[in-house]
Amino acid sequence: MNARIKWVENVMFVAESGTGHAIVLDGAAESGGKNLGMRPMELMVLGVGSCSSYDVVTILKKARQKITSCEAEISSKRVDSTPAVFESIHLHFKVAGSELSEKQVERAIELSADKYCSASIMLKNAGVVVTHDFEIIDAE
Repeated sequence: MNARIKWVENVMFVAESGTGHAIVLDGAAESGGKNLGMRPMELMVLGVGSCSSYDVVTILKKARQKITSCEAEISSKRVDSTPAVFESIHLHFKVAGSELSEKQVERAIELSADKYCSASIMLKNAGVVVTHDFEIIDAE
């Protein structure tokens, strides 16, 4: 996997993935930025959430579950010292559909957490406590 980061000005950068997609990163005003983009640590949390969500949706579809939406609300805590690494990340999944099996949803989340989500597993291996829970929303 390749990527490129290009400095624009002050603390603003444009990040481009090897697949050609780009995103702006910027700092807050107190850091010399203009608050025009995400922060690097926000991207890490989003990476964990999107990686795990991708797995959950894919696993539930393969299990022929009638899923209509999946949303992950992510909360995180960082240590108070420098570097301010993540101490914990919690993902709360809201899975909607009709006739969804609670057992299948739980299984999908566990498989993502323990086997498939590289981003989550990498952070866990680095000492971050990554937890999950879920709720099922009946969309009939």
